[in-house]
Amino acid sequence: MALSPKYSVYHSAVLDADADEVWAQVRDMMVLLDVVFGAGIENARWTHGGSAKKVPSRFEFTLLPNHDLAREEVVGRSETDRSLTYRSVEQVLFIVDYVATYQVRPVTDEPGRSFVDWRREFRVVPGAPDGFLDDLEALFAQEIASVKAHFAA
Repeated sequence: MALSPKYSVYHSAVLDADADEVWAQVRDMMVLLDVVFGAGIENARWTHGGSAKKVPSRFEFTLLPNHDLAREEVVGRSETDRSLTYRSVEQVLFIVDYVATYQVRPVTDEPGRSFVDWRREFRVVPGAPDGFLDDLEALFAQEIASVKAHFAA
């Protein structure tokens, strides 16, 4: 089977919270999932002995309303750079080879504010419905908007 093209998506936002305050929350994938999805997921949990303190660490959650199970893994975390990288363990929806990194940085000329950027790469399997990429882009945009709203002053 031929490989589908790799897509890259980038989002960023300036947050009304200090970088250390933001990082203290979003360094834990369970907290981030709650911030970005809220009631849009259920059964978010660490698996295979994973935890917010351990890398690598696997986790899973169920996407609503269709109950699609997402299995992912934190594969890197830098406390110094305030960054976290995670990947998909198996296909979810029509997405494979998903790898994402988000990073939190201080806004140097505005104390008490921070900048978050979120980079994602993935492939879409053949047979994805028309409009899937547009819907996925909208979901990713909503996720960064949810992070911004969570840390709004």
